[in-house]
Amino acid sequence: MGQLALQRLPPLASLPRRPPSLPPPSSASPSLPCATVSRRPLRPGFYVARAMSSHIVGYPRIGPKRELKFALESFWDGKTSVDDLQNVAANVRKSIWKHMADTGIKYIPSNTFSYYDQMLDTTAMLGAVPPRYGWESGEIGFDIYFSMARGNASAHAMEMTKWFDTNYHYIVPELGPDVKFSYASHKAVVEFKEAKALGIDTVPVLIGPMTYLLLSKPAKGVEKSFCLLSLIDKILPVYKEVLADLKSAGARWIQFDEPILVMDLDSSQLQAFSDAYSYMESSLAGLNVLIATYFADVPAEAYKTLMSLKCVTGFGFDLVRGLETLDLIKMNFPRGKLLFAGVVDGRNIWANDLSASLKTLQTLEDIVGKEKVVVSTSCSLLHTAVDLVNEIKLDKELKSWLAFAAQKVVEVNALAKSFSGAKDEALFSSNSMRQASRRSSPRVTNAAVQQDVAALKKSDHHRSTEVSVRLQAQQKKLNLPALPTTTIGSFPQTTDLRRIRREFKAKKISEVDYVQTIKEEYEKVVKLQEELGIDVLVHGEAERNDMVEFFGEQLSGFAFTSNGWVQSYGSRCVKPPIIYGDITRPKAMTVFWSSMAQKMTQRPMKGMLTGPVTILNWSFVRNDQPRHETCFQIALAIKDEVEDLEKAGVTVIQIDEAALREGLPLRISEQKFYLDWAVHAFRITNCGVQDTTQIHTHMCYSNFNDIIHSIIDMDADVITIENSRSDEKLLSVFHEGVKYGAGIGPGVYDIHSPRIPSTEEIAERINKMLAVLDSKVLWVNPDCGLKTRNYSEVKSALSNMVAAAKLIRSQLNKS
Repeated sequence: MGQLALQRLPPLASLPRRPPSLPPPSSASPSLPCATVSRRPLRPGFYVARAMSSHIVGYPRIGPKRELKFALESFWDGKTSVDDLQNVAANVRKSIWKHMADTGIKYIPSNTFSYYDQMLDTTAMLGAVPPRYGWESGEIGFDIYFSMARGNASAHAMEMTKWFDTNYHYIVPELGPDVKFSYASHKAVVEFKEAKALGIDTVPVLIGPMTYLLLSKPAKGVEKSFCLLSLIDKILPVYKEVLADLKSAGARWIQFDEPILVMDLDSSQLQAFSDAYSYMESSLAGLNVLIATYFADVPAEAYKTLMSLKCVTGFGFDLVRGLETLDLIKMNFPRGKLLFAGVVDGRNIWANDLSASLKTLQTLEDIVGKEKVVVSTSCSLLHTAVDLVNEIKLDKELKSWLAFAAQKVVEVNALAKSFSGAKDEALFSSNSMRQASRRSSPRVTNAAVQQDVAALKKSDHHRSTEVSVRLQAQQKKLNLPALPTTTIGSFPQTTDLRRIRREFKAKKISEVDYVQTIKEEYEKVVKLQEELGIDVLVHGEAERNDMVEFFGEQLSGFAFTSNGWVQSYGSRCVKPPIIYGDITRPKAMTVFWSSMAQKMTQRPMKGMLTGPVTILNWSFVRNDQPRHETCFQIALAIKDEVEDLEKAGVTVIQIDEAALREGLPLRISEQKFYLDWAVHAFRITNCGVQDTTQIHTHMCYSNFNDIIHSIIDMDADVITIENSRSDEKLLSVFHEGVKYGAGIGPGVYDIHSPRIPSTEEIAERINKMLAVLDSKVLWVNPDCGLKTRNYSEVKSALSNMVAAAKLIRSQLNKS
């Protein structure tokens, strides 16, 4: 029974019986032994400040070896049952809660697990299901839930975009004045009861009402000027129902995640925030309330609003990325409130400098009192890998510098113990030695690379001619038709293909056999594209495991894990490289493969590279030098590769910058500096090529309208960019008068859904694009790469895409 055929599934929050056993996460790292504390229940409505107060904002839900990913995909493929999926999920939750309890964490979160996404869970909780999915009432089940996330045969999926400035993607709620909100998913209370049945008292976590609304979008057909905050009075009654349900179940604490507070909110938004929590005050009576913020500093006005709330017991702050918040705390922190101090980094994998964090905690002690400080993570550990103990590829020295989620839990508890006066001197001494080892290691610094980066500041690295001149030279050489068709890079990654790569890495097959297998895959992909009539081809990236890892494995200064997986969205997980030192390119990385593919066709074949900003933003980056310096090092390595591809005769080179937007700082005052160096890094990679070499870039799953001028400044010859899943928001910027003179390919269909768009649907999208873009610069392509789809879906969708391009092309010729 596949996902698209689901009709009568049990509620999303229903519990399985007898979940199977899953080994708990490691509670120890090489230096941080497991610590335990006694646990005693709290009386409803009252907190008891105790020594060793510790808290975790959230935890990865994929499982230490991606158990949830495999369970989801097996369920979607119809290979396993609902019970099988729910058993795996319950098992994952149990192991997380047990790890935290056994380690000694006092405030353990629940409802941070999700089958797909926490924002989608909130949409289900509020009953805010778009009409196209046919839901009317009742508890939302997996059929509706996964249809919203992935689409189905008759309805496309909801938009997906980046969660703040992370590589995690959330499902964007679609709201309008006619949405009938109702309490339609009891997942939060079910999971609280599930933990309670295991003997673990948890803090249920909800996405706060302000964050939910301000990260939503007006539904299709609703005026873009529609004020999402006008719905606050409609969703708060549902929140009150949830709170009543949790209190009845015995909850003593509630955590509202309100990361939206780190953004630049205006006075009316801050007033709405204050009013919302005042409205819920009666329902919050008897509960201890934590409002957690993260990812950046809280602006002064937002901090003032937050501190004015009477119903709140504690406030959580990111003190890793939000150091300026510390100054606000020093000036004013309300007497009697708890301060949840996020001193352990939830977004990176470096071991905490325990002595430095302890000094921060001691500073806070002087301000608010020791009994009011709770040691916490800077944000959810969702954004880091799960457990370092599972790693077998990392060498001993490098491993000693790291801490994954399981180890960060132990770090939090170790700091809490030390802060309470039970400092483990041996542990702190060992930690200091490892910090010093990393600072002094010769594998970290390369003087020649540092000098090369310093020299980059003398130029802005623009290409020598204007894009209009270059496009004419390229057209003369490439002779492409109007509305040229292409794809983004990857083709389906089959099970056999993954097996071949694994066997080659394990030296179970020879290099000759491996190359021959990849060559045969290229030939299949090239033949398919030629048969379909694609104009500019790709080789399908059969040799690549991941668009960042593939390059990092061939660059110095990078290290790789065996199980350092992080959730990107749904069941999609990535294994970010670790950048620990200065970066160089010892030899060419793609020239052999691109040259092989180009010889298979007379049509242009793209050389496919990942850009420096994306490699940076999709890696765990060293924290001992500014990020832009590391990015410039990567840019120099990619520049060498671009020039080698050009020498090998590759005339179209795509340098993907899919993650350019996600690195944008959350505060407007900090964005220009980032965009300046990020765009500069891209230009470094291709500033030396000839006019006839066409440089493409690709971006996806972010809101690009507010950085369109920086995208133009990248000076690429062609940009392909996600457009269809986001309801063509990108086109609105051109309606507003922005002129884009380079080639551009807004995506014509969503590749993350199994749904096949018709020729007519794609043709309609192309016509919408032609209303704001010149046919001379418009390209036709999917939203993103095709690696997550199967070949039958790819053939049908690309066939319709090419047919649509030809149809519009013929209409243009007639007119």
